[in-house]
Amino acid sequence: MTKLNKVMAGYHMLVILSQVDGKFDPAEGKVIVNYLKDSFPFRFNLDHEMDILSNLPKEDYFLHFNNAMNDFYEDSTVEERTDFLNYAVKMVMADKKLTKDENKYLKELFFAWEPEFEGV
Repeated sequence: MTKLNKVMAGYHMLVILSQVDGKFDPAEGKVIVNYLKDSFPFRFNLDHEMDILSNLPKEDYFLHFNNAMNDFYEDSTVEERTDFLNYAVKMVMADKKLTKDENKYLKELFFAWEPEFEGV
């Protein structure tokens, strides 16, 4: 898999978070749009990225999510990761329900990045 820059990695993680419960809520789309607007000036081909994600088998979501999480980590600061965690929480709560699968992915993010937030 090709390494994703931090904006693409964040986009991939948010799209996967929007899909793990099996339903896409319009409020989730707003979170993604806000993330992309706030990530300006970074640009990438959304059609290409959406093609990758729409062809990703559900059983590969968690591995792809982890790869994107690691790519994002490598290219980001603590502040950028904190901001992204806020987007991730907004994403899973956009439909006002936190499913078991969404919680699994969210915990993965928090546990992977948690040591650096101690004492913050």
